[in-house]
Amino acid sequence: MHSGFEEYVRARGEALRRFAYLLCGDRHLGEDLVQEVLVKAYRRWSRIEMEQPDRYLRTALVRSHVSWLRRLSNTERPATISDEKPAGGDFADQQAVRDELWTRLAGLTRAQRAVLVLRYYEDLDDRQIAEILRCAPSTVRVHAGRGLARLRNDLNPARNEKSGAKR
Repeated sequence: MHSGFEEYVRARGEALRRFAYLLCGDRHLGEDLVQEVLVKAYRRWSRIEMEQPDRYLRTALVRSHVSWLRRLSNTERPATISDEKPAGGDFADQQAVRDELWTRLAGLTRAQRAVLVLRYYEDLDDRQIAEILRCAPSTVRVHAGRGLARLRNDLNPARNEKSGAKR
């Protein structure tokens, strides 16, 4: 009955997990998010399949991610266990930059982060993002502007000290 669903998940599952990872900033939470959305989509697959499944599932992932904010069960955070020894050379520098970026992205609101992921990873315009988030395009621009401003301020601490800006 749902062989199309299984084929779709085999073909596009990894892309959905990568997208969810970018939204959540955590591989395991991203996998949970994808699983939750796919379980709901399975029940309606015959209708979804006839439309645009990528668009439908991407929208569902964003909406589910944003709604997790209201769930108390999503307050679990695993402890960071680091048995890894630092690697030398460029890899360590790249990893440090990546970790710093994830930390800064985690400081954004869920809406700001969703807007930035949809804009820069999915390459969607403000109208398309607004449809996914169920808001006005102007709200998308506000979230993007505030999110980018926060990232810029965090990346330039010397300027913040001179201007007296607070986080």
